[in-house]
Amino acid sequence: MKRTKIIFWIATSIIFIMEALMPLATLLFAHEYFNAGTKPLGYPDYFAYALIVCKILGATIIMFPKLPAKLREWAYAGLTFNLIFAVISHLAVDQIISYILMPFVVGVVLGISYIYSQKITLKSKNI
Repeated sequence: MKRTKIIFWIATSIIFIMEALMPLATLLFAHEYFNAGTKPLGYPDYFAYALIVCKILGATIIMFPKLPAKLREWAYAGLTFNLIFAVISHLAVDQIISYILMPFVVGVVLGISYIYSQKITLKSKNI
């Protein structure tokens, strides 16, 4: 159980840093770059703001395992859809391999977080 929790917390912390802290820091301290990821893809500025808010909320929600399971499921789903559409957008628009791989790698880490979250939940129900 200890190994499972360690893997969960490492993966979830990486997601929180990548999907919540980095966008928030950009918004607060380097505002001129808030749309650096969405502007080249043709998305409007208001989309970047909405995306940042949703990513911060979703990543924060998955950091609290005691929150209702349905809420956490929605947060994982939302973050997953965000990463899937990031890969699709970069494939369709700029086709730069590093821009395509980054959301894919973050998605793998998110998947690890989700799988180990489920393992922790199942083990705690069986106790």
